[in-house]
Amino acid sequence: MNTPKILPWVARKAGITDDHATKLWKRAVREAATITGCSEGPAFHKLSVERFLDNVEAAAFGTVRHGYSNTPARLSWFWRHQGRMAIFGLMAAENAARFWQNTWNDTVTGMLVQKRSNGR
Repeated sequence: MNTPKILPWVARKAGITDDHATKLWKRAVREAATITGCSEGPAFHKLSVERFLDNVEAAAFGTVRHGYSNTPARLSWFWRHQGRMAIFGLMAAENAARFWQNTWNDTVTGMLVQKRSNGR
């Protein structure tokens, strides 16, 4: 699996070298493959990025500081937030489809009941 293009940015934000970040990425891929039992698929890719960010945070030991704050920078929140934001569109589409299907079923069921009551 190729290294993600965001790897140098994550390394700079965490204050580690690109080589160290590459090693952490390879470690995360191995861990994700061991946990999921495969080396492809969405679950594997999601877990490998999550493991990578966890490894980077552990390697940084909280030494990364924002210029405006004295708290350590956490990188994993960004990945998890992006994942939640990406799901919102899918949830809206699913809810719209479910609403349309329920409305259609109610309309068809109502028409059938009306035909049966008029036909008898």
